[in-house]
Amino acid sequence: MSNNRLSQETSPYLLQHKENPVHWWPWGEAALEEAKRSQRPILLSVGYSACHWCHVMAHESFEDQATADLMNDLYVNIKVDREERPDIDAIYQSALALLGEQGGWPLTMFLTPDGAPFWGGTYFPPSQRYGRPGFPDVLRSIAEVYRREPDKVQRNVTALMGGLAKISSNTAGNTITLEQITSVAERLVREVDPILGGIGGAPKFPQPSIFQLLWRAWLRTRVPAFKHAVTVTLNQMCQGGIYDHLGGGFARYSTDAEWLVPHFEKMLYDNAQLIDLLTLVWQETREPLYEARIRESVGWLMREMLAHDGAGGFAFASTLDADSDGEEGKFYVWTEAEIDRLLGTDAALFKRVYDVRPGGNWEGHTILNRSHHPQPLSAAEEATLARCRELLRRAREPRVRPGWDDKVLADWNGMMIAALARAGVTFSEAAWIDAARSAFEFVRTRMTRDGRLHHTWRHGVLKHPASVDDYANMAAAALALERATGSPDYRDQAVAWIDVLDRHYWDPEAGGYHFAASDTPALIVRTKAIHDNAVPAGNGTLVDVLARLYLLTGEARFRDRADALVSAFSGELQRNVFGLSSLLNGVETLAAALQIVIVGSRGEAATDRLVKALDGLSLPTAVVSVVSPAAALPPGHPAIGKGQTDGKATAYICRGQSCSLPITEAAALSAALHLR
Repeated sequence: MSNNRLSQETSPYLLQHKENPVHWWPWGEAALEEAKRSQRPILLSVGYSACHWCHVMAHESFEDQATADLMNDLYVNIKVDREERPDIDAIYQSALALLGEQGGWPLTMFLTPDGAPFWGGTYFPPSQRYGRPGFPDVLRSIAEVYRREPDKVQRNVTALMGGLAKISSNTAGNTITLEQITSVAERLVREVDPILGGIGGAPKFPQPSIFQLLWRAWLRTRVPAFKHAVTVTLNQMCQGGIYDHLGGGFARYSTDAEWLVPHFEKMLYDNAQLIDLLTLVWQETREPLYEARIRESVGWLMREMLAHDGAGGFAFASTLDADSDGEEGKFYVWTEAEIDRLLGTDAALFKRVYDVRPGGNWEGHTILNRSHHPQPLSAAEEATLARCRELLRRAREPRVRPGWDDKVLADWNGMMIAALARAGVTFSEAAWIDAARSAFEFVRTRMTRDGRLHHTWRHGVLKHPASVDDYANMAAAALALERATGSPDYRDQAVAWIDVLDRHYWDPEAGGYHFAASDTPALIVRTKAIHDNAVPAGNGTLVDVLARLYLLTGEARFRDRADALVSAFSGELQRNVFGLSSLLNGVETLAAALQIVIVGSRGEAATDRLVKALDGLSLPTAVVSVVSPAAALPPGHPAIGKGQTDGKATAYICRGQSCSLPITEAAALSAALHLR
């Protein structure tokens, strides 16, 4: 009988390792108990299914019998999917950083039997190369140190655990002003490449939260540099190789500074954030390129990323791998000969526009892009290019497809649900809103047990306690759906989730929400974060959610909690402004929300026209209330007591405690908001 215990797991990443000769354990109390019983250290390996170097290390080391024998003899080996257990990953990535190493995946950490880290790294080759020691040598030397030098191990443990305690605490401060937010935007905009967009050089990541911060700064100040930073970045990404010009959707990042060569994996969270940002910017610019990329990316989502439950329900899957048939990007790249054969007389035009060269533009192949021909051609030429793209998309379908990780994650689904709801409203696409509603119901029902959200679902199996990110993003999705549909049930659900957060995640001493719940088992520390990474920090997202709940309900407890949340982390502004975009965007909503009240009944033409007038405007801080003439606004609302004019549906625009004169025409409402 195999001692590899991963065959009963649901994670596609863990199941990729179920045939390894390594005696893998999943993370949990049983694995820790085995380490204590056998008095062996733990080798913790963390990765995810779309990770290229995770596949490389698995093939080189974990599939090798001699290496596996070493691992099995010297260690209790635990394999973790970072997407399933972001709480575990966050702890040990932080420990690696404290060791002075750059984090990443695969993460390879060495722990005491009670889970305390004492040394680690990322990828190790099977023999010494790349300036790295060979993995078998690492295994032997660490085991020897653990056995012969326990005092040295304990010193490392003490130092790392002390460091983890410090970085898991928050830096409190005072309130954050709009002037401070603008100053941060001024600091960040100087980091943006003015020609190619993006921040820094290679590799370049999309970083949507930062660019939303800059876009909000543009809307607030009309300083041209803010707008340029956002639009040049979106233009370059939308025409670069990081975008899949045949199938839609963005890859996770570009390995170069020109957005040409992607790391080919496609992540749900990146595409959710980019659809949302493109929608927000399109509302102001009406740039056709942005609408095209939104529509194409939603098409990819609905075609390739639906995870069904077998009973008619669905939510959104997590990732598409970078590799096909063991080669990174193989599914996506082309040769000139293939293009010539498939496109015939149209090949010359297509090759000129999409950078198809005799020797390719990457490792002998071509990554399709329009970076050098971004401007639209004639209508006839664009129609020809569209036919060519569709022909090529169909032609690549029989290729070996990238691996598909079909597990459903609550937090990533929350981001995509909100993005779809907002894009559906903006582009009058009821089907997108319906898809968002369906995915929301899936998470609310399939991924909830005993009133508590869980983090992951796959093939009918619900696993792992929810993180603060799960609750934050699903609450934000609920409010986006309330805005899109008018149903108050979504707001009620958001309130219920906030109540769970307050009971199980809030730190009553220092403030802020812990990443993991108070009853999450087998954690050596509860982290607490405000800095955005690839996804927005849950604490930052919650400032916006709490601000909106306060403005919609008038309940002071939401405002008080939002203020306490800001105070708990505002001291970070004095340390590092990078990664605080979600917090600062939430603070702007809290401090300067645009409250729009429409007094009228939904479903009536005049009311719906006023609501529709808002849909195409870039109003990230808008909080919209549609109230029937007989209903009352919450106590303290600036528009309380205001009603209809001459029996017509009537809108009011409020900032602070001041409201506009009544507006009854959609065109006048749109004009007033443009002049705000």
